[in-house]
Amino acid sequence: MLITHDTRCALDTVVDLVNTAPEDDTAPDGLPDVAALEDFVRKHEISDVGVLSEFDLSAVRRIRGRFAGIFAAPDSRTAAGMINELVAAAGTTPRLTDHDGYDWHVHYFAPGASVADHLAADCGMALAFFVVGGERERLRRCEAPDCRRAFVDLSRNRSRRYCDSRTCGNRLHVAAYRARRKEAAG
Repeated sequence: MLITHDTRCALDTVVDLVNTAPEDDTAPDGLPDVAALEDFVRKHEISDVGVLSEFDLSAVRRIRGRFAGIFAAPDSRTAAGMINELVAAAGTTPRLTDHDGYDWHVHYFAPGASVADHLAADCGMALAFFVVGGERERLRRCEAPDCRRAFVDLSRNRSRRYCDSRTCGNRLHVAAYRARRKEAAG
């Protein structure tokens, strides 16, 4: 599956957005205020975004939940329906653009769209490409018992199980190794 630069950026953005949601009632929200949303927009180089407000923060949190639902969808048909609703509600308006040193690419949001509609359109379309390509199973959640972070498995053989092999994966492998040694020592 060919993944263009703008699709990869949208995938990274949607994964990071989903992962800002608190995992439970005790965890902090990764987007606690407008300043955090501004940092998120700046970090992900989201273009054509004006002055952000509490309204924008609330709207982005709502679509974040809808994106989380797509990652949790039991099958492609369900994910496709969720993506269709999300993209349609954003008022998608595909247009070619070349800005900020990037070659021609497609923006799916309408000029002047809110940051929530921008994210819904561009990130929704990036996820749609995975459904169309028969690759929806690459939209995953970490298999570590104490982590449910979202990620996109871009490994060649679709074998990635953890959001980060250096943290979650390594931690589980070390724990399994120690358990085997303890069992062998009797």
